[in-house]
Amino acid sequence: MSLLQRQKITLVSLILYWSTLFVLSHIPVPQFVRRAGVSDKCLHFIAYLILVFLFWFAVKPTRKVKWRRLTAWWMLLVVAGYGAVDELLQRYVGRTCDIEDFAADLVGIITGLILFSFFTFWPAALLVAGATIFGLTNVARANLAELMPALNAMFNLFSYAIFTMLWLQVIHLNLTPKPPKPKWLMVSLALPLALLLATKVFSVIIGRTFGPMDVILAVSGIATVVAASYLTTLFRRRATGG
Repeated sequence: MSLLQRQKITLVSLILYWSTLFVLSHIPVPQFVRRAGVSDKCLHFIAYLILVFLFWFAVKPTRKVKWRRLTAWWMLLVVAGYGAVDELLQRYVGRTCDIEDFAADLVGIITGLILFSFFTFWPAALLVAGATIFGLTNVARANLAELMPALNAMFNLFSYAIFTMLWLQVIHLNLTPKPPKPKWLMVSLALPLALLLATKVFSVIIGRTFGPMDVILAVSGIATVVAASYLTTLFRRRATGG
């Protein structure tokens, strides 16, 4: 993927995501969210972490955040300002204007900008994806596998597949092991499986349950992406005689 293509995709994703976020925050809270006992502060943090990620890398696709330059500060003001206005507007659609929700938004924005001062696009995307998976897995007090079985299954399968794709891109750009070497296979599986283990162990610690199918689907997503990448590289090398 070229830099221009990546920036266009990021920009389109930003527009779609921001529009969706606006709509979701101005409709009544769905009943299944209430039944799940979701922590809305965690959702606010994740939502604005993703928003500032897309915003920053749509504007500065190759740059880290530089706090001595104005871009970081005006972006902080724009996204935080939107969060404040968003909270104020919610009183007109039957929801509450909550200063704690805005504080969670602000923490998500600042956390993102701090992360992006150390990491470029792909590592930053990996961190945001990992934080999103970890947070959304443990955001509800209810057992989502029982409450929303189809949605829960799709989340476990596709979220870990996406995280693994991002990890493989980071390996490709920054680390030495290349497929089809065994070391590449071990490194490729290590971080996604570590995330899965950490997420489920934390679930147990805080008293939230999960079924074995959650783990099976997550591992399936990880294994499918790694296997596809491995086989693609292997076929290419044989085709080129490499």
